[in-house]
Amino acid sequence: MAEVPTAPKPVCIIHRAIIDMTQKVMIVGASGLVGSAAVRHFASLGDWDVVGLSRRVPANLALGLSDRAVHLSVDLTDPQACAAACARHPDVTHLVYAAVYEQVGNVVEGWRSDAQMKTNLSMLTNIFEPLEEHAKGLRHVSLLQGGKAYGVHTFWPEKAMSTPARESEPRHSHENFYWLQQDYLTAKQEAKPWAWTIWRPQIIIGDPVGSNLSVISVVGAYAALEREAGRGLAWPGGPPYPLELIDVDLIADALAWAATASASRNEIFNIANGDVTVWENVWPAIADALGMAVDPPRRQSLSETLPPRQAEWEAIVQKYGLVAPRTLKNFIGGSTALTDWTFALAATTSPPPIILSTIKLRHAGFAGCIDSEVMLRKWIGRLQDQRILPPRDCARDV
Repeated sequence: MAEVPTAPKPVCIIHRAIIDMTQKVMIVGASGLVGSAAVRHFASLGDWDVVGLSRRVPANLALGLSDRAVHLSVDLTDPQACAAACARHPDVTHLVYAAVYEQVGNVVEGWRSDAQMKTNLSMLTNIFEPLEEHAKGLRHVSLLQGGKAYGVHTFWPEKAMSTPARESEPRHSHENFYWLQQDYLTAKQEAKPWAWTIWRPQIIIGDPVGSNLSVISVVGAYAALEREAGRGLAWPGGPPYPLELIDVDLIADALAWAATASASRNEIFNIANGDVTVWENVWPAIADALGMAVDPPRRQSLSETLPPRQAEWEAIVQKYGLVAPRTLKNFIGGSTALTDWTFALAATTSPPPIILSTIKLRHAGFAGCIDSEVMLRKWIGRLQDQRILPPRDCARDV
């Protein structure tokens, strides 16, 4: 009887599969709104190693919320520091570039600044050149843009952009660091095995303090000051302004999807919660989440009215034992300018809506969504639970 040959043990196949499953994501801008959420999300997935780069340590690492992520303190304007960081992690397979330089003083005015554009391009090149040199197994890059890709800041508040704005539209003719970064990345990618995905969110809602782009931090500080003063939460903005919000946790989930999805390769996607928001309409829900009544509207520039209330803020931090910065500026960063803008403070009539179509992303395979009112309550609750804002049911001195 002939001997039946036995199948060889698949040692090499198993070993190759293990190698193919190795994934390490470098998240640049790890202390910002998107970056910190990406660190938290990728580290929670279990099959990712995470290295975060930023000058400040992300709050979720400082609070001990992740044991799968390491952080490197790196100034992206320093090419030598960037090169050293990349040399330490040659096994990076994915890059999430979520860093942004915003002009100090007035974020909105900085959107048209030539210096801001050049700085943002140099930050990307400073990290990407050494990363590509060392990370020979690079597979995917995600790059953040935003609604300004459609020229919203050049139209506002008088003229309308296309509604809804679609990724297939010709590039809007205006100067923007988005185009500088996008052209650089697409040129670098030619004939390379790695792919890119570009993301265009609108108003991002998340938790980091000290950000220049965190509306919820400004609203939280404004509310805490008003409640302690014995007032309800008055709407401070202008006329109704339909736009879209995006939960930063939803962005993080999409980033993880795009990292391995074939449908994301070399594609641009708008991303939003899935509904349309008018801030004044959700104001009662915000007030309720903060334990406040709604007062009659009191139009004001939070960029002007909040900074003089430093002493009040410091007293609140001390009274309620908050872990928030005692300096109000360190808590809200430069976010008041964006808040005034998105609240349509400068408008005399309702500005044209800003609506981005998310159909392309859904057809590609990512269908995540969240009700924006639910999202706002979620983030307010998190800030309260972390003792960054006073608890909802705290008693004030009358």
